[in-house]
Amino acid sequence: MKPVVLDTNILLDIFIFNDERALHLKKVLFDKTIRFLASQKTIEEFADVISRPLFKLDEQAQATILDQWQSIAEQQDDSNLAPAPWKCQDPDDQIFLDLAYQLRPTILISKDNAVLQIARSAASEDILITNDYNAFRL
Repeated sequence: MKPVVLDTNILLDIFIFNDERALHLKKVLFDKTIRFLASQKTIEEFADVISRPLFKLDEQAQATILDQWQSIAEQQDDSNLAPAPWKCQDPDDQIFLDLAYQLRPTILISKDNAVLQIARSAASEDILITNDYNAFRL
């Protein structure tokens, strides 16, 4: 089974919004039956987003969420990641593409249109970029 990279917007659905579309993904995540990949930069991106006033999370809640994610995700060193051959329109999302590219074959689950636009190109590199919360089953 291919390892999975989760974009920040998917992590928000799992850890903050408890989106019902992500419930099965959340179960698999906490069961640790699939390899989920992260890196320091992807964790920093998630930390930055959940610290925004919009989410109304105090520092303890943020720390708890980050600790949960870091205890589940297999952390990769991103200091020497080879850049993906495609550039994302949103520079904050490039690290997810680079991580998926470095560790291919992988699945990158995202709802971000800038990331999803790269799906066709990424498929030739054995990377599935999708907004399907159940893609880990493939």
